[in-house]
Amino acid sequence: MTALADSLELIKRGSEELLVEAELVDKLKSGKPLRVKLGMDPTAPDLHLGHTVVLNKLRHFQDLGHHVLFLIGDFTGLIGDPTGKNATRPPLSVEQVQENAKTYREQVFKILDPERTEVCFNSTWMNTLGSAGMIKLAAQYTVARMLERDDFSKRYNNNQPIAVHEFLYPLVQGYDSVALRADVELGGTDQKFNLLVGRELQKSAGQTPQTIITMPLLEGLDGVNKMSKSMGNYVGISEAPREIFGKLMSVSDELMWRYYNLLSFRPLAELARFKQEVAEGRNPRDIKVMLAQEIVARFHNQAAAEDALADFEARFQRGAIPDDIPEQTIAVSAAGIGIASLLKIAGLTASNSEAMRMIDQGGVRANGDKLEDKGLTLQAGATIVLQVGKRKFAKVILTAE
Repeated sequence: MTALADSLELIKRGSEELLVEAELVDKLKSGKPLRVKLGMDPTAPDLHLGHTVVLNKLRHFQDLGHHVLFLIGDFTGLIGDPTGKNATRPPLSVEQVQENAKTYREQVFKILDPERTEVCFNSTWMNTLGSAGMIKLAAQYTVARMLERDDFSKRYNNNQPIAVHEFLYPLVQGYDSVALRADVELGGTDQKFNLLVGRELQKSAGQTPQTIITMPLLEGLDGVNKMSKSMGNYVGISEAPREIFGKLMSVSDELMWRYYNLLSFRPLAELARFKQEVAEGRNPRDIKVMLAQEIVARFHNQAAAEDALADFEARFQRGAIPDDIPEQTIAVSAAGIGIASLLKIAGLTASNSEAMRMIDQGGVRANGDKLEDKGLTLQAGATIVLQVGKRKFAKVILTAE
């Protein structure tokens, strides 16, 4: 393969859509380092593996020698991204945004090379744009165009309110690309409309429109819903090594390949070899261990990855937990489900009272650890391996009713 073909293969790895590929090829052929932008609003203090999908792609561009622009949306965070919301999203306070922005900077450098990363804040130019500038910016897009966005159109057709400030969000995100003169912008599939607005505003400003690369939204541990802290199906990159390792080992064998493609930095040829080995009889758990170790090492270090593996083997394999644990999917209400009820529904105890008695006697384990909290409530999105006594096991995936 040529150098250009190799670059395109890495850039396209795991991506959902590339708009427009011919334009990107022309930019790559120029030989100049591209200005590659990724914006994130500091809406929560901690990042999870779902956030890292686009960060990994940003690292790919760094490895190819391009100039990375990591944009912290401290101004857009005050507006509140309406993407995918069926109601007006409350904006964050200035204090919340500033505090979360600090942790973002610390966490992203576990993936990105700090020496080759330009960290930007969109308040830098938005605070100086002024009211006249904002009106001028708003004049470049029509309400009809805004209503082409799926979530806006659904809310409008369902007579659900849309606040005027929500229309400003995609405009400001698009203007960020103008201010930064971005050649490429990355984002999740749910950001496509906003990314396209950036192209249009760049054209209006006389700039070459940015190429857009959208990345898929990573499924959580349940394999169904998007990874989300509120769903409880997430792996936080700041979690303890054994937590990260154990959670990744709980994913299904099928979902493991999805995680490999979007989260691992291993070459595609190596992943193809792993798949062939599994098809020929290799235990997929061996492959899953390598993924879990890679992720732990990335966000902690190699020693932590080795310790996490040793801990896992001690708790699970030496604890005689079988490989073929029956898997169940149980729907729960918004209030969640109590552990005693869950043990009964999963068929591990005959009644709630027996479940409580087994917990008191130390005979119940959850994900290999002795369970002592009889008041434990689990929410939809959680995946848990339950053990009662020495021989009763169940892997339970909780979904919303």
